[in-house]
Amino acid sequence: MQKNAPTVAGSLTDAIRVATGAQSFELYGAGRTDAGVHALAQVAHLQIEADAEPEALRRRINDALPADIHILGLERAPARFHARHHAVARSYLYQISRRLDLERMRGAGALLVGMKDWRSFSAGDPEEKSARARIERVELAESGALILIRIEGSHFLWKMVRRMVGVIVEAGRRKLALDAIQRFLETESDEPARLAAPASGLFLERVYYEGDPRLERLEPVLRVPWREIG
Repeated sequence: MQKNAPTVAGSLTDAIRVATGAQSFELYGAGRTDAGVHALAQVAHLQIEADAEPEALRRRINDALPADIHILGLERAPARFHARHHAVARSYLYQISRRLDLERMRGAGALLVGMKDWRSFSAGDPEEKSARARIERVELAESGALILIRIEGSHFLWKMVRRMVGVIVEAGRRKLALDAIQRFLETESDEPARLAAPASGLFLERVYYEGDPRLERLEPVLRVPWREIG
């Protein structure tokens, strides 16, 4: 949790204490997000004794949460389950204005798929032992006035997704050559940090566990109709 600032984890912890009366427990999320990034379906676990069935407890906790935080589901988990360590993949969604070269963006995204060294795309994180991670897919689609970018991978380093999106967008603006992106993956560079996309357009879309079906349709969080101007 961030010091001196309200957080989702802090609000959840407070609501759980109100709903259950428990004071001593640890809440573990499936991963951290940068400040300002939204989460559509974060996953967390904790070990706690409660006097209610999961659905009743979910409603009780939601009653104690602020209006912009909502628990979608609550269930008992195996004793050794860990929300972060047992996750096999995560997907992020970014929404941005449509006025870009979509095909160049797809070309940039294709270069980012696979097992790569992401040192140029991540800020130093003492919790990460390696800068290598596998990106399973990068998908782009138009929806009304928006371009949607979905990035799915095994895990993500600190600020990695925003820097990936920034590089893809810069290619779509025709300000960055595709071979420059390949160089960022081969030689450490500060350029992706300079191009990092704002946190406000980024959503943690889904956390996957063994056997979970993958999302297929690429849909916006909020639809913005397309209208020609001028």
